[in-house]
Amino acid sequence: MTQDVSYDSPNMNEPTPSVLIVEDEVDLLRTLEYNFKNAGFAVATTTRGRDAIALAGARPPNLVLLDVMLPDIPGWEVCKQLKAETKTKRIPVIMLTARGEEVDRIVGFELGVDDYVTKPFSLRELVLRAKAVLRRGIPTESPMLQAGPLRVDVEGHRVQVDGNDVEITALEFRLLYTLMSRADRVQTRETLLNDVWGLHLNVETRTVDTHVKRLREKLGNAGSLIQTVRGVGYRFGNAE
Repeated sequence: MTQDVSYDSPNMNEPTPSVLIVEDEVDLLRTLEYNFKNAGFAVATTTRGRDAIALAGARPPNLVLLDVMLPDIPGWEVCKQLKAETKTKRIPVIMLTARGEEVDRIVGFELGVDDYVTKPFSLRELVLRAKAVLRRGIPTESPMLQAGPLRVDVEGHRVQVDGNDVEITALEFRLLYTLMSRADRVQTRETLLNDVWGLHLNVETRTVDTHVKRLREKLGNAGSLIQTVRGVGYRFGNAE
């Protein structure tokens, strides 16, 4: 078993983003560790899913780089458990996998995965995508958004409809925030893919439709605030 209990920063005099790398191929693990340290990350590593859950819970990193195929439990289960815990649910997760089918990507995004990288991959691109995921954090200029019965606490990462909490995934939260913060402006599916899912993702635009449909269902009577602009995309505004 490979495990570093603490985040090993390349420069302890400056605050650095931390990443937990979970990969059971030791050679690849060490290569990832080397490249992320060189890119300015503090790094912790493990080869096992259960250890990853324990490490993230003890010292939450800024990012988790997570392989799907692990020797004890699948990466999907690790992600699911991280997203279920208050302390770790907002940690961005990038999944690494040899499987590239669209259905696998959709499953990952439904679990709250922030990005999805198929092996083999460019190490330079992976580091850039990791930095892009960290930059995509929800802005906090407007800590509270409200429209009709819908209330979104941006800093608290909390959604309420008619005063009742609504459980949504991290990705659904970003989607809702993006639409609400651009109220009355039409957002194309391509724009939403870039701004919510991130650049360079090979995901078809119908993925946006699937997530909007599920978000509407979860929002109940507030779901009608997300309007479909036929042939273009979506707009957040007062229900007609």
